[in-house]
Amino acid sequence: MKPQNFKNHAKSVRGFHGVLFLLLVALLGGSVNFLIKAAPEQMYLASLMVLLSIVLMLMAWYVRIFPLRAQDRAIRAEERLRYYLMTNKTMPKELRMSQIIGLRFASDQEYLALCERAIKENLSQKEIKMAIADWQADHDRV
Repeated sequence: MKPQNFKNHAKSVRGFHGVLFLLLVALLGGSVNFLIKAAPEQMYLASLMVLLSIVLMLMAWYVRIFPLRAQDRAIRAEERLRYYLMTNKTMPKELRMSQIIGLRFASDQEYLALCERAIKENLSQKEIKMAIADWQADHDRV
């Protein structure tokens, strides 16, 4: 596996992020086309197909978002523990969730300084990641 860094750390699953998305868009497009061209006796079926397409798109969205929120909570717990073990203090409340997610890639040597800098300069997740000198890979998040 290639070493992880800022440029290559983002992950996507081709089957989910690519194929499924394209299939859902095609299904919605085909359903809308069917609805537009449907004979009066087919309107009910065409309407149901459009509705089903929208429901499937919403389901795909939430199937992706719900696990990400759970991963965010796990990251927050891990980073709070990490901060506590390093400082014997609780993590500053000023750190936003997006900043905490960015900080998880920082090595222990630069972690505390980056925490302070993130608060003082109101750094974004991307800015925090770009500031990391010694990248610690996270291969588990998808």
